Amino acid sequence: MAAPPEKTLKDLSGKWVMNKSLSDDVDKMLQMQGIGWFMRRLISLATVTLTITQYTTDDSLTHIDIYQVASPGGISSQENRILDWTYRDHDDKVFGQVKGKSRWVKLAGIDDHEFLKEGYDDLEGEHVQGYVESKNGGWTVDQVSPFWVC
Repeated sequence: MAAPPEKTLKDLSGKWVMNKSLSDDVDKMLQMQGIGWFMRRLISLATVTLTITQYTTDDSLTHIDIYQVASPGGISSQENRILDWTYRDHDDKVFGQVKGKSRWVKLAGIDDHEFLKEGYDDLEGEHVQGYVESKNGGWTVDQVSPFWVC
């Protein structure tokens, strides 16, 4: 997803439409997560739109609320992340029962997964890290959310 120059990880609020020409194919990843061929095909043909609301509460915690819709088909989901590195359960329409946690992180401080630092020049700036475990599928995702202004 491309962003206007005034957008940063500190303010993701807005409506975002996935640009498939700038995105990697997700079929292998979805297959590894146990998503069937038909659902993977629907996802590959769909236009994915995210409506994000980002805010900080009085206790200084960043919240990123994401409403995602895949069209045509209208498959939608709501995911609310709090960047405090606390596990929260989530029932996802595509991935099923998962638990995840998110936080602000400086890449220089990540020692256990060097691959998370690949492709980044800014190891001292803050990035959003998300970690998700499937409760039934036997998979995990550990990612650092990239943000490039195009």
